[in-house]
Amino acid sequence: MDFFETHGIHKVFGTTHALTDVSITVPEQSIFGLLGPNGAGKTTLIRIINQITAPDKGDVYLAGKKITRDDISNIGYLPEERGLYTKMKIGEQVLYLAKLKGMTHQGAMNNLKYWFKKFDIVSWWDKKVEELSKGMQQKVQFITTVVHKPKLLIFDEPFSGFDPINANLIKQEILELRDKGATIIFSTHNMGTVEDLCDHIALINKSRKILDGPINEVKEDFKSNIFEVSYRGEFEKVEKSLGNSFQVLAHQETEYENSIRIQETDGREKNSLITALLGAAEIRSFKEVIPSMNDVFIKAVEKYNAENKMP
Repeated sequence: MDFFETHGIHKVFGTTHALTDVSITVPEQSIFGLLGPNGAGKTTLIRIINQITAPDKGDVYLAGKKITRDDISNIGYLPEERGLYTKMKIGEQVLYLAKLKGMTHQGAMNNLKYWFKKFDIVSWWDKKVEELSKGMQQKVQFITTVVHKPKLLIFDEPFSGFDPINANLIKQEILELRDKGATIIFSTHNMGTVEDLCDHIALINKSRKILDGPINEVKEDFKSNIFEVSYRGEFEKVEKSLGNSFQVLAHQETEYENSIRIQETDGREKNSLITALLGAAEIRSFKEVIPSMNDVFIKAVEKYNAENKMP
């Protein structure tokens, strides 16, 4: 079931097209990666979703209905630019922000106590924000984003400022929130994090969506028919067995076993490669090279820019 959608979003600032006919569909209880180079239009789209700014054209739907101001209480937004009041005590601030999301005093206190205990920061309640490190401030801001149990969560570079241990902690919390029913839109430049967390992605470039889909299908579409094989035997025999259907990209020989990187060139099935190799050597391992999301990101952007004659 689709929980969140945008239909044909356009946004222009002066002579700059920030978004051009952008439509995305976010399945319910998924983590959706919103990707793109700097200046692509991601932040503008996030601001439209949060009703910070309005589109010039197009519609936004939440749970099958056009989004309204009343839906703000169902959205949690962690912006890349942090917005805590540095002179204010942490406890007073998070309580105030929770009430702005429509929570009662007691409901907010109960949820905040749960998160402060979970993050082991109960002793921070009476500290001022300016007394905390950037990473500590990030934990507090994360809590203010999720405390009202929103149905839609939007995280814009949520791991900025975190050391690896706390970044992993937040990753686990995001996965748990998804498992408990939240739908999550996740914007980041870290492709490794996308691989770890996201179920679906959309790639925006030069104001337009140029790619979207389930992450496994997207990676499948960008395969280059390259295989890596380790074997025992003579390289010359292996190379000869490949014929004209496969090209050797690299090979390495060691005392115990050899390895080879091969690209299929004429549409043959990979089983034909295995069959050819079995007649020439003892196969120790065989795997198809699946592109990383970083590879996909670079190839998709380069292809779009080349086809549209963009710098």
